[in-house]
Amino acid sequence: MESQRENHSVEKSLNVWQSQRRQVLQGGGMVALTSLMSATAMAQNHTIQAVRNSNSLQQGEFPDGFLWGAATAGHQVEGGNINSDSWLLENMKPTLFDEPSGDACDHYHRFGEDIALLPELGLNTFRFSLEWSRIEPEPGQFSLAEIDHYRRVLQTCHRMGVTPMVTYNHFTTPRWFAGMGGWESPNASQLFARYCAMVTSQLGELMGMVTTLNEPNLIQLLFGIPGLQQTKLGTIEDQEIIRKAGERMGTGLFSSWVFGDYEHIHRGLLLAHRTGYEAIKTERPELQVGVSIAMEDDQVVEPGGEGMLDKKQSLAYVPWFDVARRHADFFGVQCYSRCRIGPSGRLPPEPGVPLTDMGYEFYPEALEGALRYTHQHLKIPLYVTENGVATTDDTRRIEYIRRAVAGVSHCLASDIDVRGYIHWSLLDNFEWLDGYRPHFGLVSVDHKTFHRHIKPSAVYLGEIARHNHLMEG
Repeated sequence: MESQRENHSVEKSLNVWQSQRRQVLQGGGMVALTSLMSATAMAQNHTIQAVRNSNSLQQGEFPDGFLWGAATAGHQVEGGNINSDSWLLENMKPTLFDEPSGDACDHYHRFGEDIALLPELGLNTFRFSLEWSRIEPEPGQFSLAEIDHYRRVLQTCHRMGVTPMVTYNHFTTPRWFAGMGGWESPNASQLFARYCAMVTSQLGELMGMVTTLNEPNLIQLLFGIPGLQQTKLGTIEDQEIIRKAGERMGTGLFSSWVFGDYEHIHRGLLLAHRTGYEAIKTERPELQVGVSIAMEDDQVVEPGGEGMLDKKQSLAYVPWFDVARRHADFFGVQCYSRCRIGPSGRLPPEPGVPLTDMGYEFYPEALEGALRYTHQHLKIPLYVTENGVATTDDTRRIEYIRRAVAGVSHCLASDIDVRGYIHWSLLDNFEWLDGYRPHFGLVSVDHKTFHRHIKPSAVYLGEIARHNHLMEG
């Protein structure tokens, strides 16, 4: 019965939203669009002021203007991203990927339907990424048609009253970029800055806020200290696939994302963020620009683990805190679980604790720990740009959201400047090496018919957003 009431509420909200959308579209054009863009900008400014005054909030309350949203990434949902490095790797034999991305969720053609889900549920923010490999399929050749595609995505956000939070690079890069050495190349940062400048000049006025890179520290997070590693990366097979990819490119080189020399990739990404930030700011000085990194709630659980903790944090986090102090207007925290640390390095979860379908410990409280740690080192606005859980049991997702959002509320009560919570992910999508097996989405997708189905967890998060208050699960 409770589920039926929730579904009825969602259906009622959808009917109201559809009526409002028809009024906007029939009322036409640029006047309505300009009005909605202005409203979004006002909401952002209000958020900045409101969150600073969050010490007056009651327990479980969130300030007016707080951003509530869901996230996607281009390659994981769009489909047919054939010019990307990941498409090449997915379709090689042998491959480290369980399956290729293929058509993904066909979000490239169905973005209007997917963005409509956000206001339907009560969410006000859509975090998504641009696909560099679509926009610049060959060096220096920018596709105006693809830029126009993303213009339509942004315009759709504004028509629906949704703030677009745009990521310029979410892991995947053009094949040609990987074939010249990727982020290891001495020219990488200049090429990235050129791409950032072009995109910003064409689309910047439609963007709510942007991040240059998504989780550029992921390898340091995974491999910064020894211990349990649940990944296929760094194996002999991995190195052989990279070599074969270089042969396929005809350059003998291949490096991208997590495929290559980890230290050189990290160094290149740090420089790329700085040059990308400066390129964006040159085009649109008023645009809020940040970076989102991968984090865990690091906990020393055995005597003598402090040295390993310091090593991990100095490799995975501190370089990004340092660069953000001068080259970021805000900082994105992305956290899913905790890391238990002993003197020998990363430890597995304790026996018998609940795990997610990714093998992580089910530990929603990790988000609060990551936010508090970040606040200790960085005094700029924080956004939760990813947080979620891989599970086919949606009651577990509701519990995860409730406990994670409670942690955000605790941070606000401690006067930590958190301005938004963006859930990963909007859709059940392509999860890289693990293919379509893990389900992170608030919305399920039939990958044969592309039918979308709203889960109860989506309704639950939407109710929190509508009331700006933590709701019981």
